[in-house]
Amino acid sequence: MGRQGPRGGLERELERLDGAPYGRYKGLVGTWELGPGRTVRIVRAQADPFAPPGRVALRLDGEAAGFETELWATPVRRRALAGYLVRSAAREVRGERAYQLDAGGQEVLDRGSCTVGADGSVTLRFGVSLPGPRRRIDGHLAWRLLGPGAARIADRALVARAHEAALVREFVETVEDSAALRAELPQRGLVGFVADGALLPRRSGADDRPARGAEVVPFRSPKELRVTVRLPNAGEVSGMGVPEGVTLIVGGGFHGKSTLLRALESGVWDHAPGDGRERVAARADTVKLRAEDGRRVERVDLHAFVDHLPGGADTSDFSTDNASGSTSQAASLCEAVEAGARVLLIDEDTAATNLMIRDARMQALVAKEREPLTPLVDSVRSLHRDHGVSTVLVMGGSGDYLDVADRVIMMDAYRPADVTARAREVAAVPTGRRAEAESFPGVVHRRPDPASLDATARGRTRIRSRGTDQLVFGEHEVDLRSVEQVVDGPQVTGIGLAMELLVRRGHLDGRRTLAEALDLLDVELAGPEGVAALLSVHDEDLAVPRRFEVAAAVNRLRALRVFR
Repeated sequence: MGRQGPRGGLERELERLDGAPYGRYKGLVGTWELGPGRTVRIVRAQADPFAPPGRVALRLDGEAAGFETELWATPVRRRALAGYLVRSAAREVRGERAYQLDAGGQEVLDRGSCTVGADGSVTLRFGVSLPGPRRRIDGHLAWRLLGPGAARIADRALVARAHEAALVREFVETVEDSAALRAELPQRGLVGFVADGALLPRRSGADDRPARGAEVVPFRSPKELRVTVRLPNAGEVSGMGVPEGVTLIVGGGFHGKSTLLRALESGVWDHAPGDGRERVAARADTVKLRAEDGRRVERVDLHAFVDHLPGGADTSDFSTDNASGSTSQAASLCEAVEAGARVLLIDEDTAATNLMIRDARMQALVAKEREPLTPLVDSVRSLHRDHGVSTVLVMGGSGDYLDVADRVIMMDAYRPADVTARAREVAAVPTGRRAEAESFPGVVHRRPDPASLDATARGRTRIRSRGTDQLVFGEHEVDLRSVEQVVDGPQVTGIGLAMELLVRRGHLDGRRTLAEALDLLDVELAGPEGVAALLSVHDEDLAVPRRFEVAAAVNRLRALRVFR
């Protein structure tokens, strides 16, 4: 696509186009040399001055970038180095309205905005609002943006000599340690780890940076749960290991129960130095669940939780366009396990109470044959025993979960204590409650109809995010407000692009199950193409999603059809 322009060719071409109709910017699409080892590729030009910014890729080869080989020797280190450089580039262009650059937040994700190649090359992708007063090309200003402006970004943000080597190394090694810690968890029989000294509270619901002030208590693990891990760079690190099985987090209100759970929820991602959660990790197959009134459910087997409905609907093949809180949470659990989740996180504050528990008094008042819901308390142990799925629950209102917990952690003024022994003493006093299920039967795998995943709108592929809450996918809007491990808008875009990639590459073909298609997607996104596979669908600001957020979006697409 486009052409390879000679060095200096872009400046001459823009001088030639100065004053021409704005639409002729499209003729710049292609790759242009900026200097030794540097190119700028015009990926997409604006159609008019009021359209979204054009897309530009600034590339430095390995020699021009000049970073030591060890900083980009592995995929994890390349992701970390890219995360450092894109943050530096964002600081460089801060306040300049002509440039739009996605640097992300506290998490260090694979982003389309900056990638480091296996040869040490660096590519920065960003938006540029091309100048066009009175819908005419301003060639001189455009050159300053695409030529000297791009060169300035490269010189001050993308080359080794522009950075303090120790800071770059710290960033890369922090991310590498985090990834190594996460990979270590299954081998140790753990689902999560919180390092001593970690700072878990955030500034606010809208500011994910670490909280400040004397009230912020550094995390200190209880001795019964303290483990020590050896990390590649930090060496031995001690902290609280959260074991496999059923773990309860209990305590009074405002004492840090949900804060701990949110830290584990975010522990599937690596964090930048200074975040406070750099050495907080959860297994990569961890999924946070919640109730979600009004979501669509398509042919999910819910009979483990919902049965004998008054209308006689078959809950082993259940569909609805307007799920209740309990039904939506049951569906989300089954869908997460179907997609491969092996750790579930649930906070009673956002859960459906009637799906979580039915106590002895309610059992005495409402006979089981009159109650279609079977609470999670009766199948949560079977989830682990029979299916290898662990659960971590924040529970402050129902002591019946003490009967099924393997471990109980009490939070007191943000300080954790292992109260398992005391919890077992309390649970030894019978309440009269009867279990209403013997086991969790497993999930039925479904095969999505690829024709129902159509990202086309008015003849064009239409995929974009509206913050973290909504994905626009073709003619449809997918509500992701309750998919709580989505961290930013570009990741939502990545989810939509991954959905389209599933169809384009034939991973979803009507015969494969959703889990099988996601396996193929994982291989593709972890391979040499990586981010480029998603950019091939459409060049946009994106962050690579996990399979679980992709599955969540597929399941919430109201056009979805599946085969059983």
